[in-house]
Amino acid sequence: MRSTRQLSFLWILLATLLLSLGVTLASSAPSSAAAGRAAAPARIMPLGDSITGSPGCWRALLWNRLRSYGYTDIDFVGTRNQQGCGQAFDGDNEGHGGELVTNVADRNLLPARLSATRPDIVVMHFGTNDVWSSIAPDRILAAYTKLVRQMRASNPDMKVLVAQLIPMNPANCTGCAQRVVDLNARIPAWARATSTSRSPVTVVDQWTGFSTATDTYDGVHPSASGNEKIAARWYPALSALLGRSMPRNPGNPGR
Repeated sequence: MRSTRQLSFLWILLATLLLSLGVTLASSAPSSAAAGRAAAPARIMPLGDSITGSPGCWRALLWNRLRSYGYTDIDFVGTRNQQGCGQAFDGDNEGHGGELVTNVADRNLLPARLSATRPDIVVMHFGTNDVWSSIAPDRILAAYTKLVRQMRASNPDMKVLVAQLIPMNPANCTGCAQRVVDLNARIPAWARATSTSRSPVTVVDQWTGFSTATDTYDGVHPSASGNEKIAARWYPALSALLGRSMPRNPGNPGR
């Protein structure tokens, strides 16, 4: 028979091994809360007017391009859900036909929409109706600033992509083409002044290489080729925010 001293030693050894194993398991296994956070998809809000929402088929093209290159942990969000683009996609968006960005800011419409959808990233092409209404760039940019403040109040880590607007040349607005140019020229400096390391504001050039003659059906709203170009321009900027390098051949038309 083993002595009392030997048995005591064996019990101490066993207890030490079990304790060591337990500490190792506890330190290596993620908590259920941490695992849930890691699995949460990136919530992306397309924000704007009819170019974004009616039906805004560049969103379908962008969604499927992201998915085809492995970005499966994404969720387009918004209080609206237009489909009808001839392909399956996540249609949630915040594109309201006829809406002015200055009205959204003045009437504080965005906070409720943010509260309902909780985006991490906003993809914004907004201001076409303001330009049509001859609203000055200073006022449009002040509205942009207010919306960004409201986005950061909703999520201090908000990432914002802001478009230099696609060209505009409708038959009944002779001054619109130049007014888009004037606004777009001001957006990069505004973005640099507004961006922070925690909540960056990135400008995406949707104007260059876009033709109102061939890429719109009415001088304002994108045709099929226009939607392809818009999606192609959003893709590299959005994929960078999602934290992966671009594939070698993403097939960007209009670049």
